[in-house]
Amino acid sequence: MKLTFYGGVKEVTGSNYVVEHDGVKIMIDCGLIQGGYFSEERNWEPFAYNPKEIAAVFLTHAHIDHSGRLPKLVKNGFRGKVYSTPPTRDFANLLLLDSEHVMLQAAERLKKQPLYTILDIEQLMTLWEGMPYHQPLIIGPFKITLFKSAHILGSAMVLVEAGNRNLLFTGDLGNSPAPLLGVPDTLENHNVDYCVVESAYGDRIHPPEKVGVIEDLIENTFKAGGVLMIPAFAMERTQKLLFEINELVENNRVPRVPIFLDSPLAIKITEVYKRYKDYFDKATLKLLKGEDHMLFDFPGLKKTLTTEESRAILAVKPPKVIIAGSGMSQGGRILHHEKNYLPDPNSAIIFIGYQAKGSLGRRIQEGVATVTIHGETVLVRCHILSVEGYSAHADQKQILEWLAPMRFTLKQVFAVQGEEDQSQALAHRVVNDLAIRAEIPEIGKSYEL
Repeated sequence: MKLTFYGGVKEVTGSNYVVEHDGVKIMIDCGLIQGGYFSEERNWEPFAYNPKEIAAVFLTHAHIDHSGRLPKLVKNGFRGKVYSTPPTRDFANLLLLDSEHVMLQAAERLKKQPLYTILDIEQLMTLWEGMPYHQPLIIGPFKITLFKSAHILGSAMVLVEAGNRNLLFTGDLGNSPAPLLGVPDTLENHNVDYCVVESAYGDRIHPPEKVGVIEDLIENTFKAGGVLMIPAFAMERTQKLLFEINELVENNRVPRVPIFLDSPLAIKITEVYKRYKDYFDKATLKLLKGEDHMLFDFPGLKKTLTTEESRAILAVKPPKVIIAGSGMSQGGRILHHEKNYLPDPNSAIIFIGYQAKGSLGRRIQEGVATVTIHGETVLVRCHILSVEGYSAHADQKQILEWLAPMRFTLKQVFAVQGEEDQSQALAHRVVNDLAIRAEIPEIGKSYEL
């Protein structure tokens, strides 16, 4: 087998790897390169390989930094099959369609032709097939099997077997045990020789999760008669948050206040979650068999799909809770609510996801006195809080503990999908703690396995 790294090296985004054996090429992930902007100019560069020569693509999960260049791959001649778990296929379709208009804006900013069109997405979906966990698929000389990674619903690790060598791609490993998802599969019995492992948090340990933060915030918002604003990412973070609030409401641990899910994409993604309950962990399935049959539909929750419904939220008197995108306050409906309620000292905003440097969310998080929203200067007087326990990525300790059972068969680990310092820190610990050779590959470099 020959493994070549075409993306996701020394940076978190742009995951893209090609494996070749006996003249057959398969690909794992084809993600969008992101940075200061949603889409970086490098995405418009030609692929360093011929898309027509790729027999199949295996997608670890639906996030855009793993799936975002698949329509471009099709536009450039790829006609093989794309395989992933069924939830990943449905999520990716929604995320790619939702991102298309943002990509058009990026093309205009860069004075380039659109990276792809809606028609390219539609053609991509005709090539896409669902593939369950643990059921091997033969593509030429390769045997490929998907395993649960517990990052988001349907996320997978990809085990590639050929030429008496076993190569494992982790995709993104979950911060486990994760609500709804549980823990990643362990593969110590699969004689893994090489592992391409994510390292987004390879240099740190997650702080202990602050138990009861959301409960306290809802109670405090009720007492103060204010508004609790939660900028949320439509995929995974919102569903975890709804799951937590669902538990609080069902067990009468918080006062009944109107709770608005004001994100069309998050609403659509949540419906996909409902369709794939078999992918939940045992604890969640047990819960669903009890009295709580409606996992994401609890008393007081209002989903606002239309613009008119979103605008009507303003007419609902506080106290109330508003969950809306985007997660970094860089756009979306959350901006309208922030403009209305950031000046209110009785209200609060909580950040449950990473806020990139330069984003509006980051500036609010850092405590600026004013921000500009839709051209207007807005005072920031509300309470500001941040919770890190909602990360969906494994930290350094979790990655090492997951790798440890495979240390007797692993010949080499490649640290990817992290900034260089993060990858380097993880690689150093793999060598020192597990006595396994570890390397940060270079972009475009090939390895004979």
